Amino acid sequence: MTPAVGTDDNRGWLEKAAYFTFLAFAAVLQLSIAVSEVLLTIAGILWLVLVLRERKPLHVPRMFWPLAAYAAATLVAAALSIDPNVSLPDCKQLLLFFIVPIAYRLLPGKRALTAVDVIITFGAISAVVGVMQFGILKYDDLGRRPQGLLGMYMTYSGQLMLVACLAAARILFRKTDRAWSLLVMPALVVALAATFSRNAWVGACAGIGVLFLIRDFRLLGILPVFAALFIAFAPTRLTDRLWSTFEMRQRANESETVAASVQSTRDRIAMIKSGLHIIRDHPWTGVGPDMVKVVYAGYRDPSAVKQLNSHLHNVPIQIAAERGVPALLVWLVFMGMLLRDFWRARVTSPLSSLATGALASVVALAAAGMFEYNFGDSEVLMLFLLVVTLPYAGAAGRAAASAPRA
Repeated sequence: MTPAVGTDDNRGWLEKAAYFTFLAFAAVLQLSIAVSEVLLTIAGILWLVLVLRERKPLHVPRMFWPLAAYAAATLVAAALSIDPNVSLPDCKQLLLFFIVPIAYRLLPGKRALTAVDVIITFGAISAVVGVMQFGILKYDDLGRRPQGLLGMYMTYSGQLMLVACLAAARILFRKTDRAWSLLVMPALVVALAATFSRNAWVGACAGIGVLFLIRDFRLLGILPVFAALFIAFAPTRLTDRLWSTFEMRQRANESETVAASVQSTRDRIAMIKSGLHIIRDHPWTGVGPDMVKVVYAGYRDPSAVKQLNSHLHNVPIQIAAERGVPALLVWLVFMGMLLRDFWRARVTSPLSSLATGALASVVALAAAGMFEYNFGDSEVLMLFLLVVTLPYAGAAGRAAASAPRA
């Protein structure tokens, strides 16, 4: 009798080493990019040894194939770039896509739930650090925002957004083990608000709003209540940042926060216009990865605020401008497949909190991605790929455990 692959019985030291190393990667990802990359590399090597030893076909979730096609389109765009010497090295980020088969192999069944526990726990630690930075160290304006232990506030807010979606799904769709998520949710929300990152605010509201809609549409009434409490009790700089979302013109005697925010909004609209011009001239393979910043000056819209921008702060526009419209279509297939699979799994899967958490994360990333190139942020991308693989891994593990043994 040979144990089925994916069960927790009679695992060797290599299996355990790979599992715990990858779990450590999931934890440290929100605290240190350098350490998490080292752990991911080690876990990847151990996973590869496991795969080679098993001498069986590599199993991956079906959503991996459009992701692989997107990687292929990226490599073609890099080879045909206006400067391949820059674009090809930039493609090293594609190696992060291996998180999908690694997580699928190492986190079957209830291990996927353990991974969510780890992500939420270390997200809570990161959130507490951000709250302390805001309240004690005075990281409380646009020039100095909470960033946790990461190097960039935008990355920090993107990760908090995804963790908040996972925690909300755990609260709404798990019958047990909800206390910890309920306890840490306020810290996640406060830390996210303190980042001043409007794109992450929009993403979190969209993702958690979808969860409310699925659980009971009447829960949507909570969102206006939260908004009212935010306006009533949040510091003026944060409420100014919120109101500035709806401002397009600068007014006399407005605060520095509002003035800077209005300029940022105007610049993002100008970047979209500039990106559309780039796409018009380079529709098939784009200008090449990491090349938008090189050509931006030549396509800069007259209404733009900044002279140069490294990216276009919009995921679909950035992908099409860098890699071409075909690459964008493949990416849309990838995202659409995730939405379809998780929407179905919310009903069919016994681990519905995994599916709903991943569904909310996809919606959040897509909504925030209209205002920020979060799919190109390595730390956010790593956490996102891990989160969206967990429902597939959980389902595969349960199927393996219930399969008849030879």
